[in-house]
Amino acid sequence: QVQLVESGGGLVQPGGSLRLSCAASGSIFRIINAMGWYRQAPGKQRELVASITRGGSTDYTDSVKGRFTISRDNDKNTVYLQMNSLKPEDTAVYYCKAQGSRYDYWGQGTQVTVSS
Repeated sequence: QVQLVESGGGLVQPGGSLRLSCAASGSIFRIINAMGWYRQAPGKQRELVASITRGGSTDYTDSVKGRFTISRDNDKNTVYLQMNSLKPEDTAVYYCKAQGSRYDYWGQGTQVTVSS
């Protein structure tokens, strides 16, 4: 089965950077149409932060444009979210999602806390 394992979260000061990784088991890019990063803060709804399609097109929610970058490494079956100029409002649990032809797959979530 497909497993998504997230890493890279932690505590960072405002203005700092983090890189999240989402590593998939198997040859996931053969069956995945798109991948995305979602986040959910306490008391708020889950939102789509960034996505990347099978063809490599990317999209971002307005609040992170210019600060976050989604990318992938096919050899490592890994998708990344580079987060720069972090703000306290970026604090949330971040989830990786892979959209397959029949099923969606979710990572376990990783906590990102931006605080001084």
